Amino acid sequence: MEKEPLLEKKQYYEDCPGCKVEQTKELNQGLSIINLVIIWMVVLSAALPATSLFPFLYFMVRDFNVAKEEADISYYAGYVGSSFMLGRCLTSVLWGMVSDRYGRKPVIIMGIIAVVIFNTLFGLSTGFWMAIITRFLLGSLNGVLGPVK
Repeated sequence: MEKEPLLEKKQYYEDCPGCKVEQTKELNQGLSIINLVIIWMVVLSAALPATSLFPFLYFMVRDFNVAKEEADISYYAGYVGSSFMLGRCLTSVLWGMVSDRYGRKPVIIMGIIAVVIFNTLFGLSTGFWMAIITRFLLGSLNGVLGPVK
């Protein structure tokens, strides 16, 4: 008595993004180093704005001349540093929903473009409020880490 297979042959639909992923997984059984390097570069570029800020933030806020005393510089630097995480916190669920609805690639591309534009604008900030706004927008428009994981 011959056993029948438990699962039938998989059927793929033309416009289904999940089907394309599953079909690619079936065709490529090994680890793709190129895909791994691309994902690594995307995650690194999304994480750099959060970590690369602090070595020079003190001097940037000092040059804005917003603090009356030298001891207050760290107080204002905290606002600039935390505005990124506040923006990320307020929009992370939204970016997850957009990623589920429209796909991961558009969200990742939008996030990388936002990193390039708003990180550059932050570096060119001429005032305290411009620095806070560009950091907040950088955090708000950078929805890369959720879809990449």
